[in-house]
This record gives sequence, structure tokens and C-alpha cells, in this order.
Amino acid sequence: MKTTLDELQVFAAVVDSSSITAAAEHLSQTVSAISRALSRLEEKLGVTLLRRTTRRLELTEEGQVFLAQARKIISAVEDAEEQMEVRRNQPAGLLRVNAASPFMLHVLVPLVRGFRKQYPDIELELNTNDQIIDLLEHRTDIAIRIGTLSDSTLHARPLMTSRLRVFASPAYLHERSEPQSVVELSEHSLLGFTRPESLNAWPLRNVQGDRFVITPCVRASSGETLRQLALAGEGIVCLADFMTQADRQKGNLVQILVNETVEVLQPVNAVYYRNTALASRISCFLDYVSAQISATILADK
Repeated sequence: MKTTLDELQVFAAVVDSSSITAAAEHLSQTVSAISRALSRLEEKLGVTLLRRTTRRLELTEEGQVFLAQARKIISAVEDAEEQMEVRRNQPAGLLRVNAASPFMLHVLVPLVRGFRKQYPDIELELNTNDQIIDLLEHRTDIAIRIGTLSDSTLHARPLMTSRLRVFASPAYLHERSEPQSVVELSEHSLLGFTRPESLNAWPLRNVQGDRFVITPCVRASSGETLRQLALAGEGIVCLADFMTQADRQKGNLVQILVNETVEVLQPVNAVYYRNTALASRISCFLDYVSAQISATILADK
């Protein structure tokens, strides 16, 4: 049977106070509980640690040797607890965040400076992947996922919703003219995703309903690649507001087919494995990002 930390603390308290009664008061235990703990400890070790008389307690030679080691153990535990308390109050350590490249570039990267200033002891590792990843396999603390979630093993925290719109650059519209109806899109260069195919269903009213499935002339796995192609005048694209906010404000991308566009909002969630005690570096990152998104990204409607 192994020695417990409680027994070590009882032993040290008795020695420090030179009294079982005083140790019981200090530890908020009964005198009998303290006596039993000492007896159990000596029985486990197979030695006598304290000589007890009616007047005093005296350490044996074995007791002196064991006390020195016991104090080191108690001190180490107290130091560890103190460090955890510091980390709760001042989060620290490595935080691995994964997101699709458009969300990383347009939403998270602009927030890094403010976050690092507020939490200087957190070391950020930012990774991009345009497909869904396994958090354990990629050693990821937080992943940002866009769209409907299906993995029930993960805890999800909603960050925002982002509207889908259809865009083209002024240069493209000048060269090819602006389509006036959904039907006219068949005469244009359409930019779409390699996968999932659902991303090629644009939020446009047509004879088939409220989603218009395109056949792309150019496909890409990343929304950022499609954005760059659209800015270069290579075609018409459907993208989320979070990655086109600056382009719309500057006029670099122009929304088209406004009257035929239906409101489709993509959910954006931060996901992480379920824990009873969430690491403070994760919770403070999510709190910070959520607050900044509410103050900036969501203000643009």
C-alpha cells in the first residue's frame, strides 16, 4: 500500500506543531483521525517515525530522514498547484488552432496581435487545412469548422454565421457584361469548389428552387484560391461574407444577381474535444475571438 499525500501532510503538521492536538486543529481534523493517520504511515513504512510520551513527541532517526523527503514532496505538490492557479489567472502554454485558409487569413490573423498582447504567455500555432481534420491526429486544440457539424464527439461553440453571395470583379463585368438572370450564368465563366459538391449549389432562385447548382469552369479546393481568381477577373464566384468584407467595401468584388439571391447563412463553429475542465488557454482564446467577431465581422451586414 502506497503512502498518501494526506499522510505526509499529517506527519509534517504534527512535527511542526509538536502536538497531535495542535496538528488536528491546524488541519481541521479530529485528534483520533490524526493518530490513525500517523499509525497507518508508520505501518506502511515499517518504521517508527515519532517517539510519543505523555509530555512530548520526538523524531526518530528514521523520522528525520523521512521528514526531509516528505517536505520535498509536499513542496512540489504545492508548487504545482500554485502554477496551475497562475495558469488559470494568466493562461499560458501552446495553443494549436486549425482553420480553413480563408477564415485563418481574413478573420483570425487580424486578431493575433491583440490576442498576444492580452495573453503574452500563450504560444500560438496556427495551421490551415481546407478539409475536415481529425483533431487528435493533427494534435489540434481548436478547429474552426464552417457549415453543419456532424461529429458528436466534439464540443462546439458557435462563433458566427456568414452570408453567401455571388460576386464578380468590375474588370470581369466590364469585359463580359453583368448577367441579368440566373439563366444567363450558363454563358459565363463560373468558379467553384472541387469538394464538397454542395458548395457548388449557389443561393439563387431558379426554376428548380432556391439553390442553383453550377458546373464550374475552374475548380479549386480553397475558397481563398477562388477569391483570388475572381479578383483577377477570371470569373463569377460564390463566397462567404467573412472573406469578402474588405473586397466589397473597396469595390474590388461586386455582388451580382441581388434580387435573385436568397439568404443562406453558413454556421461557423469552434470545435474541441469535450472536457469537464476546459484549459484556460482554450477558453480565453474562444472568448477573445467571439468578442472581436461580434464587434467587427458581425457589424458588416
